[in-house]
Amino acid sequence: MSEKFNELKMVFEILLSPNGCGWDRKQTHKSLIKYLKEETHEFEKAVKNKDFENMKEELGDILLQVMFHSQLAKKRKKFTIDDVIETLIKKLKRRHPHVFGNRKVKSLKEIIINWNKIKKSERRCEGLS
Repeated sequence: MSEKFNELKMVFEILLSPNGCGWDRKQTHKSLIKYLKEETHEFEKAVKNKDFENMKEELGDILLQVMFHSQLAKKRKKFTIDDVIETLIKKLKRRHPHVFGNRKVKSLKEIIINWNKIKKSERRCEGLS
């Protein structure tokens, strides 16, 4: 893992520690939803304006939200940022069998059809759990 990412993880450990930021420590998953929506909207605006400098900043703000939610969950022993990353890696590999498996595709349309089939299958399985 990169030094910068480890530093970011440590920053969140400190911010949510007893000696960290009072405002941050009072936040919950629910209280942070509005900020996640806000940052996503700001990123969308930067993309539409082709403002790459602002896109970089807004992606950082979205990453802040991901880290914040992950740290809150870690404090409650639910999951960590590493769990989030591991889950994402598994999903990406599962949904890209034409890259990480042996499925052959002939078009972008076929890739999208396969993605949707896999996603639908995953949701069916989740419903059974």
